[in-house]
Amino acid sequence: MSSTFPRLLLEHARQRPDADAIREKEYGIWQTRSWRRLADEVARMAAGLAAAGLQRGQHLVVVGDNRPRLTMAMLAAQCLGAIPVPLYQDATGAEYVFPLNNAEVGFAVVEDQEQVDKLLEAREQCPQLARIWYDDPRGLRKYDEPGLASIDTLMAEGEAWAARHAGFFDRAVEAVQPGDVAAMFFTSGTTGNPKGVVHTHRSLIDRAQAGAKFDRLTAAEEVLAYLPPAWIGQNIFSYAQWLACGYVVNCPESAATVTIDLKEIGPTYYFAPPRVFEGLLTSVTIRMEDAGALKKNLFKTFMDHARQVGPDLMDGKPVGFMDRLKYRLGDLCIYGPLRNTLGLSRVRVAYTAGEAIGPDLFTFYRSIGINLKQLYGSTETAVFVCLQPDHEARADTVGVPCDGVEIRLAESGEIMIKSPGLLKEYYKNPKATEEVLTRDGWYHSGDAGFIDATGHLKIIDRAKDVGRIRGGVHDGAMFAPKYVENKLKFYPFIKEAVAFGDGRDRVCAFINLDMEAAGNWAERRNLPYAGYTDLAGKPEVLALMRECVEKTNADLAQDEMLAGSQIHRFLVLHKELDADDGELTRTRKVKRGAIADKYRVLIDAMYDGRSEQFIETAVKFEDGRSGSVSATLKIIDAKTFPAVRRAA
Repeated sequence: MSSTFPRLLLEHARQRPDADAIREKEYGIWQTRSWRRLADEVARMAAGLAAAGLQRGQHLVVVGDNRPRLTMAMLAAQCLGAIPVPLYQDATGAEYVFPLNNAEVGFAVVEDQEQVDKLLEAREQCPQLARIWYDDPRGLRKYDEPGLASIDTLMAEGEAWAARHAGFFDRAVEAVQPGDVAAMFFTSGTTGNPKGVVHTHRSLIDRAQAGAKFDRLTAAEEVLAYLPPAWIGQNIFSYAQWLACGYVVNCPESAATVTIDLKEIGPTYYFAPPRVFEGLLTSVTIRMEDAGALKKNLFKTFMDHARQVGPDLMDGKPVGFMDRLKYRLGDLCIYGPLRNTLGLSRVRVAYTAGEAIGPDLFTFYRSIGINLKQLYGSTETAVFVCLQPDHEARADTVGVPCDGVEIRLAESGEIMIKSPGLLKEYYKNPKATEEVLTRDGWYHSGDAGFIDATGHLKIIDRAKDVGRIRGGVHDGAMFAPKYVENKLKFYPFIKEAVAFGDGRDRVCAFINLDMEAAGNWAERRNLPYAGYTDLAGKPEVLALMRECVEKTNADLAQDEMLAGSQIHRFLVLHKELDADDGELTRTRKVKRGAIADKYRVLIDAMYDGRSEQFIETAVKFEDGRSGSVSATLKIIDAKTFPAVRRAA
């Protein structure tokens, strides 16, 4: 049944007023709001925004980590028929200028002093930004900026205003319709300015309900909201589905306490991009490297067995009695404690999305009894396009189309989508809208893939990134950079990788170290280093990276179609790829084109056969200062393997 977010809120408040709605950890203690209290506070905040002049159809920017009062600000705006626009909290002030001006934003609700400072910086170029309200007052006592006030002040003004305008809130909520715009999400802007993706209440709620029905979600679920609210994935799982299902959303105290908070809450429904699952596995690997010989051998023995039978057990396939018995013993000794250490012991459904996950990483989690599945979607599709059924989760597919979704393949192999969750438009960008939406309602995804014999969708890569090897022994072979990069990132010592090869005779790659894992490895070998650049240049580390690359090549050789994507040469970058340096998006996706342009001299050196290359790179520090880092990078040759030919 079609509804709106404010109506869903009020329904929960009427039907289950004392049930827990949202929790926040503050000063080490979990604070809980019931649905009744939440609705009351949203009403006061909506009245405060109305008193300040926020009108139907106007935009309200929301910036910060997941905090209950920032969530309430989004709901309050929607109650007035206004449109919340969440922005990434780790963006710079300069990055806010375009969305603020593009959406003609006059009002903003932010988390703390950091966000206030950045918006005040941006306001110099955005004079229409008249009012800024903050949640956390620390550090702001002596600020005397026009239009700056606390959320406490906003709500007090709202209470007074509501007393003078009886019935206003109910009338405002009733006026909001399912087809009205509910929110706008800016894309990451890998090329040019970001685009504002416009979604209605109907499109977001429909997809939230479709996902909930697919996985049988109920009000009993526990969710940890720790990803950026500006990312639509987080918004769907911790906002749209929260209001659709009525489960409890938990906001961690800070980014530094997420791991602890995860263990305390024990979520039943969990969502994270592959990089988070990579990080969790890295932490496990580091701990096992520090363990004694007996524990190491025990872990290896049982994990080898888990990889053999764990996925089959998860999928309900037949497994022999002795294998079941050994797995049960492993669950008591290894898998159960490991799930508890990761904070995932209560997870019923776990999803990963945002980009492809490495098959080895995917298999690891399912091997230890975590029901990790993949989904396929995007900002423009309100996330849910394809989902994996519980007993059909596979590493090489992203599932089957969920309710209401149609998929077809263009002649080019591009995936075309028709869904109730499609965007209404790109804000003020009719040209871009026409490029992705056909007249008969099909969306150009930009992804290349195909539907296999079981009806599951298989993603190859971004259509624009899939290329061909030209020349050499693999002339004409397919080159799928993301597939190669994910293979490399399975190794805990590798945080990021960027592969090059389209139109060239062989594949070369950049590698970024995972500082935590690689640093731990170095320390256990008494290998001194003075920072990332020093560690990245150590001969011992380069040898370790060669081992990882050659194992990846051996694995790629098993796939006749992708054997040509084996890495012939590589280097370890002298700095970590960073969003502030324009190398990653705010969701940590690699900006392949920007990196290729920035490090052209390194790419040329790899393909010219040079053994080393000097480079100096400009960097931005966390405190806003600029500087540079330089190094002479060693270029390493890696062993490749003949493609394994499959019998016809």
